[in-house]
Amino acid sequence: MKIQDIIFVIIFIIIALKRDSKISTLAGILCLLLSIPLFAFWVFFTAQHLVYYAAAFFLLSIILLYNDK
Repeated sequence: MKIQDIIFVIIFIIIALKRDSKISTLAGILCLLLSIPLFAFWVFFTAQHLVYYAAAFFLLSIILLYNDK
């Protein structure tokens, strides 16, 4: 497990405990925005993980929105 994975897990847990879907969505968008320059510079491993992290944040946001109703 790399340091970026550990940071992701910590941030993911914090956002999940706060139960705020807006923060989760913003974190997903931020991950996608950070991955764009990495893809441009051919840093595929980190960029690919950022896209996976974005998907996890979006899924968390959907789950939080679903549980609010």
